[in-house]
Amino acid sequence: MRWATIFIFRPVTTVLVCLAMMGVGALSLLWLPVSPLPEMELPIISVRASLPGASPETMASTVATPLEQALGSISGVTNMVSRSYEGNTQVNLEFDFNRDINAAARDVQAAINQARPLLPSGMRQPPSYDKVNPNSAPVVVLSMTSPTATQPQLFDLATTIVAQKLAQVKGVGEISVGGASLPAVRISLNPQLLVSAGIALDEVRSALAAANALAPNGFIEDSEYQWSVSSGRQLNTAAQIRPLIIAWRNGSAVRLQDVATVRDASEDLYNVGFVNDQEGVLLIVRRQADANIIQTVDAIHQRLPELEAMLPSDVQLRVAQDRTPSIRATLHEARNTLVIAVLLVIGVVLVFLQNWRAAIIPAIAVPASLISTFALMYWFGFSLNTISLMALIVATGFVVDDAIVVLESIMRHIERGVSPVRAAVRGIREVAFTVVAMSVSLVAVFLPMWLIGGLVGRLFKQFAVTLSVAVLLSLIISIILTPMMAARLLAPVRAGSTERSVSKYRGVAWVATLGKHSHDFYARSLSWALRHKGFTLLTLVLTIVLNGYLYTVIPKGLFPQQDTGQVLGFFRVDPGTSFEATLPKLNRFRELLLQDPAIRNIAVFAGGRGGNTSSMLLVELQPFDQREETAFEVVARLRPQLQQEPGARLFLTPQQDIFTGGGLGRAGSYQYSILGTDLDVLKEWVPKIRQAMATLPELEDVDTDTNEGAQQISLRIDRERAASLGVDMGLITGTLNNSFSQRQVSVVYGRLNQYNIVLGVQERFAEDLQSLQQIEMIGSEGQRIPLSVLTSFEQGTSPTSIGHQGLMVAESISFSLAEGVTLDQATEAINLALAEISVPTHQIQTGFDGTARVMRDSIVQQPFLIFAALITMYLVLGMLYESYIHPITILSTLPSAGIGALLALLAVGEEFSIIAIIGVFLLIGIVKKNAIMMVDYALIAERRDGASPEEAIYQACLVRFRPIMMTTISAILGALPLILARGAGVEMRQPLGLTIVGGLALSQILTIYTTPVVYLYLDRFRQRYRARRALKQAHS
Repeated sequence: MRWATIFIFRPVTTVLVCLAMMGVGALSLLWLPVSPLPEMELPIISVRASLPGASPETMASTVATPLEQALGSISGVTNMVSRSYEGNTQVNLEFDFNRDINAAARDVQAAINQARPLLPSGMRQPPSYDKVNPNSAPVVVLSMTSPTATQPQLFDLATTIVAQKLAQVKGVGEISVGGASLPAVRISLNPQLLVSAGIALDEVRSALAAANALAPNGFIEDSEYQWSVSSGRQLNTAAQIRPLIIAWRNGSAVRLQDVATVRDASEDLYNVGFVNDQEGVLLIVRRQADANIIQTVDAIHQRLPELEAMLPSDVQLRVAQDRTPSIRATLHEARNTLVIAVLLVIGVVLVFLQNWRAAIIPAIAVPASLISTFALMYWFGFSLNTISLMALIVATGFVVDDAIVVLESIMRHIERGVSPVRAAVRGIREVAFTVVAMSVSLVAVFLPMWLIGGLVGRLFKQFAVTLSVAVLLSLIISIILTPMMAARLLAPVRAGSTERSVSKYRGVAWVATLGKHSHDFYARSLSWALRHKGFTLLTLVLTIVLNGYLYTVIPKGLFPQQDTGQVLGFFRVDPGTSFEATLPKLNRFRELLLQDPAIRNIAVFAGGRGGNTSSMLLVELQPFDQREETAFEVVARLRPQLQQEPGARLFLTPQQDIFTGGGLGRAGSYQYSILGTDLDVLKEWVPKIRQAMATLPELEDVDTDTNEGAQQISLRIDRERAASLGVDMGLITGTLNNSFSQRQVSVVYGRLNQYNIVLGVQERFAEDLQSLQQIEMIGSEGQRIPLSVLTSFEQGTSPTSIGHQGLMVAESISFSLAEGVTLDQATEAINLALAEISVPTHQIQTGFDGTARVMRDSIVQQPFLIFAALITMYLVLGMLYESYIHPITILSTLPSAGIGALLALLAVGEEFSIIAIIGVFLLIGIVKKNAIMMVDYALIAERRDGASPEEAIYQACLVRFRPIMMTTISAILGALPLILARGAGVEMRQPLGLTIVGGLALSQILTIYTTPVVYLYLDRFRQRYRARRALKQAHS
């Protein structure tokens, strides 16, 4: 590669090229978005529909099923799950990762339109859909509180002012407002007074709708002027609506206030929010996919004073929770780790070469490579996150390798008395092919990861690409910059002198002595290994066998559990508990959590779409430097206290940045699904399966979303008698709907928002079962007919919710892992437990969802990924060396690295996760560098000097011993900060560091002996093959 020497004699060009690369990289760093993890917008669309007052069974059969039949036919749907609660249904559609989410959204809207004729006519509004990114966790939760304003008033201010202004902030995406509902005029009828007045409920509804109708009235025009016609404003307050005449009886007007209580209140009485110890309205803010989370949150903070000035003076707008402190801490720790890794790597060069001039070269080359990488990261649309920073940290040990190999080769010539310029020319010519082979083969290792689909592929594409870019840039810099700097910076050594140019550094003289002794010991031990080739080869075979054994016994997982400083809470009371009885239980849990020193803030959403018996809590922990416990330790410590409230449970689970999809189970971190076509069979077996799982010591927080026991009144209607009296089913269900469903009968159009008039019976009648007998209807001949004449009722139970998966009835059992238990161990325990109770697989289907399902798929993929990496590397090396044999020599180094990695993970109790898999890929790329340096030099010695294979490989091992030690120790020290780091984000970094350090520590010892032996065996095989081929040709 003579072209590589051109840059030695063109220093200005070389410097300017490198400065240009670094300048573009530094500028790109300022533009890179910041996020906790790579952006992974999962193609998920959520469809929601509401029908107030409808039971879960009604919602499932009349709303969920028609929607599912239409939505299930959309192309690219991989999973469809739904959950129907009281008055609400949610259908989640997961699409293939290659499906365009916008095109899918259009198909979803078309399917909703197709299903609308089959949906109940009483729905206030058609189903709506949202494009959901479950990995986009809230970046900020804002609270609005006031000592005088009501919750509906705060909700109105939040939706009309605050949310609208926040949406204009750069980077802000979806804003959800919760904890209350819009103001409404609530009309609470007295059935007894209606009976006395002879007025049916439907008459009241019709009167309200007619009195508040709003329609265009046209205009009047003469030859000169035009007048618009207005029929007057709507009735929009309780005071205006009370005197409304709803009927005439015996010549007298019956006004609404005569038969009802009319008040300004809330649209939904079963929707309450809390922030810490106060009631409040909560705004959940999420960022746009490509937004810088730090800049977005900072912009929100800066906008808050302006927003608060627009609100009434008695309304406080505060930040209830902020996601960025943990992200800032994670990125700060990662940056510190990166700096430490760079310094350690440069220190290795200084200690080994004992030449401060030589140490300057990698001190410039390493930052130059890393800074230049930012430019291509920006070009590819990446962000600065935990994964990409991990790639840069690990890359520190890689990018210095090329510079070390080139520099060491030049130094070796200078130590022989060659001038620096001539040494630079000889050195780069000698190792140019070597560094190219090392870098290209390393990039080849990650090619399979570039092609992986699904969540894992999307998550770690940034890692593979960032590391590959950094390695290729370091290759360029090591070829063009390192020789030029060596020629200009390194001092010549006098002819015949063996003294180093910086022998004055006596403080590190012991390193030189240790290095010489190590070199001498290696020479003697290598001679022994080459004399006992069979024993050395047997050691290699045993490492391969041990790799297989360790892989089968090591616990496996998907992603390390993170401590994000955020905890999700799911509160649930016994089925059938009223909302009024639910709130005191919820408040006791709130008080318990607020008293805990590890907890900073709590935001609570009670009721709402999740049903009247459930609530969601967002718990923010104290910053990392202000608490001694991890999020998992806090949850484990609180768990016994959360089980002591009779009739209620609170499940806490640390929030994760990575969501893997799955069912709608919420109590625990993982889900196990049970599917069937017969609801009665599921009702029989779900409790059995739940009980079997609850007894397992490996699991915690085992629970189901569905619980039988919600109180239900079942009406039995005498249809023949109803028909004889001129009463049809529509009139009966409409009357019940008017009485008990918070029915919205009219819309009031305000200047900034729309408000509803809600009809129902007074609370004392809605709380009394006997009130059903006092409800009256008007027959076809105008007669008053009590509901009790046509019906009888009995009390029973019903499920709190009903789930579907596909078009099958489905239930989800949620669970968390006990301390020290891996997901792999938990799934094995569950499978054994269910095998003992003989689940009827011909009637129901069972399986893991979400993280557990993705983990199962990833375990199946792992051997294929590793095999693909080996094949790719063999192909690349084969093309580089133009040989079928030499790549096998290089690949023979890999088993020893696998053993070290697996043993390191087992020693500290870490599971073999996706992060560890990446560490294995890195080891494949690192370890083979040793073999490349040996094989490359041995081939040169054979071809140039005519050395025998034994002499060539022996000489190659000794000559390359120092650069091998330097590159390996650099890689180890570059990864060591990943292990030793503390604070935010260490859960994702430590498995990678353990894998690299453990694998390198063992492989370094083994490969420097096994590689030359394999080289000689394969060379002997090559010679025999050639001899046989030559003999055949001679005979022919």
